[in-house]
Amino acid sequence: MDETGQTRAALAGFLLGAAGMFAVMYSTQAILPELSRDFDVSAAAAGLTVSIVILVLAAGAWVWGPLSDRWGRKKTLVLASALVAVPTLASALAPTFGVLLACRAVQGLCMPGLLTVGAPYVVEVFGPRLGGRAMGLYITALVSGGIVGRVGIALATTVFGWRWPIGALALLPATGAVVMARTLPEAPAQESTARRWDAVKRLARNRGLQQATAAASALFFAFVGVFSFVTFRLEGPPFRWSQAVGGLIFLMWGIGAIGPLAGSAADRVGWRRVVLAALACGTAAVALSLPATALTLIPALAILAAAMFCGVTAAQLGSATSTSADRGVASAMYFSVYYASGALGGYLPGLAWEHWRWAGVVAGCLAVLAAALVLCTAQARLLPE
Repeated sequence: MDETGQTRAALAGFLLGAAGMFAVMYSTQAILPELSRDFDVSAAAAGLTVSIVILVLAAGAWVWGPLSDRWGRKKTLVLASALVAVPTLASALAPTFGVLLACRAVQGLCMPGLLTVGAPYVVEVFGPRLGGRAMGLYITALVSGGIVGRVGIALATTVFGWRWPIGALALLPATGAVVMARTLPEAPAQESTARRWDAVKRLARNRGLQQATAAASALFFAFVGVFSFVTFRLEGPPFRWSQAVGGLIFLMWGIGAIGPLAGSAADRVGWRRVVLAALACGTAAVALSLPATALTLIPALAILAAAMFCGVTAAQLGSATSTSADRGVASAMYFSVYYASGALGGYLPGLAWEHWRWAGVVAGCLAVLAAALVLCTAQARLLPE
């Protein structure tokens, strides 16, 4: 196989692993009402099946990111994908809600080995040949996995219940681990600071990393909050959509296919401009979702999805290229904040929903997006491209 063929095979294997991991991450998001009824828990409690994965993932990033700097990116990616299959299968057998949360927490502990390491791996292995488009393809793979984990699970649950579809998802990361072990090249050796704390202190002052982290975290909070609890809104008046029909809104994840275009745009105009545009569009989309009509809600969800995937594509490029040393540590810092924000997005809007319904969800998400937009706009003049 020539060099081009090897690159394509490696990229395909990596994208399969990424898609499998992401399908598992949000596999409960589209079936929160079903879990709420089955285990007799509140909407906010059901949302913890999303939040706990993201929260533990944020902590696990500090293990897997620096580990990949020393142990190697490929080994880290393959091990993480293999490990996550076990708690995925176990979650389908959970007899109580507490056991389900424990299984989801173990999934979250394994996932950073792919999700945190993925961004620097893309830059180091595929970036030299494909540029920003490589990061866009990576985001597109995550989107594809998200569609399987949301729409596929929502539709299958209406026929088989939620346990069989959740258990079947274990095949995706297991297959991904096998394919990646056979196809992935090792990333080039990277410069690493001897002491992790020294690297953290240095990178904490990195304005590019600060801006990328703030923007992506705000978009992720709003995205998780809106898409997690809009299913409750769609079940009630005036919509009264069934779970299967409501689950189809996650097909909007297909909009993430514009990720490569966002990466190419970041190459041309700079990742910071793409991030600022995404924040502005995301803010407008959340506001547009407020009226209780599908005529505005559906376009709002579509715009929010586009803003999320474009903004995160650009932000991950910014994070991965903000430093030439200790990229695993930089990725851990970025993703720990990013996923902690997503964890809050899977829970706090649920509390707002219980007290103020959709107006509360919108208000909370708008506050977070507006704060990030002000911060990133203020910093933009200090950060030359």
